[in-house]
Amino acid sequence: MGLFDRIGRVVRANLNDLVSKAEDPEKILEQAIIEMQEDLIQLRQAVAQAIAQQKRSQQQYNQAQSQANQWQSRAQLALQKGDENLAREALQRKKGYVETANTLKVNMDQQSTQVETLKRNLLSLESKISEAKTKKNMLKARAQAAKANEQLNNVLGGINTGGATAAFDRMEEKVLQMEARSTAAAELTGSGLEEQFRVLEAGSDVDDELAAMKAQLSGAPANQPQLEGSSSEGSASKADVDRELEDLRNELNKM
Repeated sequence: MGLFDRIGRVVRANLNDLVSKAEDPEKILEQAIIEMQEDLIQLRQAVAQAIAQQKRSQQQYNQAQSQANQWQSRAQLALQKGDENLAREALQRKKGYVETANTLKVNMDQQSTQVETLKRNLLSLESKISEAKTKKNMLKARAQAAKANEQLNNVLGGINTGGATAAFDRMEEKVLQMEARSTAAAELTGSGLEEQFRVLEAGSDVDDELAAMKAQLSGAPANQPQLEGSSSEGSASKADVDRELEDLRNELNKM
């Protein structure tokens, strides 16, 4: 293959691609309907002309037949009058009109066939135009729906959901961290309370032991409840208990 052939093929391919991309289905369909309607107009004109020509041929045929009949009558008249030469001339004229009529009859038969063919083509083209209009409306609606769908897909494709999703992920992670810190703080607060209660409980044990020792020294049960009316005796013995406690401390210090 020569260089110019290859270049020509590339140029034609590019032109075909440009034309294909530039084709709008709606416009192409409208143009196709217009062209079919123009063909319909031309076909109707052709049918009208064929019918008119057929009618003219019919008129000419009728005239030729009439002239042939007339010259036949004249030949008979001349022969009756004894003029053979005139009769022969009349028959010659008759023959010419008969030949003309026969030729017109052949043309009329051909024209009749042509007119019938043109009429069938006219009806067929009218039917095709009707179908094309219906199909055009359907294809036009489909093309519009396809364009709308394409625009919607382009809009959806242009939306960047990745950034929004990443933002949600970050915020979720941040909330999880906040919840973790809150849980840790609650645990720390709870352990502090437990520690305080342990201290209080330990202090309570010492106080209980101290009260038991005081009761032993005073000769009374450790947890014996005081009777009503003995508050004065308790007050009186408090000083004795304190002295005994002080004596106990001194003895412990000597040990």
